Amino acid sequence: MSKHTHSYFTIFFLTITALLTMACSNDAENKMNSDHKATLDSILNHYGLKGSILIYASDKQTYYSNNFEWAKTGFLPASTFKIPNSIIALESGVLKSDTTMLLWDKQPRSFPEWEKDLTLREAFQASCLPCFQEIAKKIGVKPMQTYLNKLHYTNMDVSASTISNFWIAGKSRITQFDQIDFLQRFYTKKLPILNSTRETMLRVMRIDYPGSAAYYGKTGWSTDADKNNGWYVGFVVKDQKPYYFALNVDPIANNQLDKFRTGRREAMEVALRYLNIL
Repeated sequence: MSKHTHSYFTIFFLTITALLTMACSNDAENKMNSDHKATLDSILNHYGLKGSILIYASDKQTYYSNNFEWAKTGFLPASTFKIPNSIIALESGVLKSDTTMLLWDKQPRSFPEWEKDLTLREAFQASCLPCFQEIAKKIGVKPMQTYLNKLHYTNMDVSASTISNFWIAGKSRITQFDQIDFLQRFYTKKLPILNSTRETMLRVMRIDYPGSAAYYGKTGWSTDADKNNGWYVGFVVKDQKPYYFALNVDPIANNQLDKFRTGRREAMEVALRYLNIL
């Protein structure tokens, strides 16, 4: 065998080995566990919900869910989009920090808690839709799309006619797996953003909760053709280990929307406690 032939086979062998290693790694990262399906289904049913709970334990490289097929289905991101919207606003300079004031224009709003000047953190926690619609318009169509591409937050239908509502109506879609992928890249510093933006967002997303675990999250709710769909996404850091979650559900009965309003977060928290995460 010539020297060149030997080099060729050496390179070929190393390439194949690398590809197989990557494939094995991807298989490990995508390990699915449905052992808790019955319990997770019962949790959702208790709150009048149908859909999917998806939890990713990064230390075990394992996803837990009651419905993996639902978790692969795209839905409007609704108010979970306030996470990338805030990131883009901070990166572009539209907002300076979590204490930046978003001024109320004195026009009537859907909820009393929205009818006042709010900091970014307050607006995020209150899920103030008109606040973030104004933020999106200030960012603008082209910068918004540029940043979304940069963050690999895909399948958003951004245009001049949709800039103020593309996350709550229309063709934009995101899956539960996509949500967890984005949150994981955010927490592990794999998003191409400033560390100051990341630290600000951790303050914005932090949820007060008893116990030693750090808990971050955001709800979302969209109505498309009279069909209600809801989210609760976020992550928990316990004993320095991050656990990511994304719940997507529909109400079993459309006449129980008060239960739907609170049930999304409550159901997810019960599931996290059940798995000894929260």
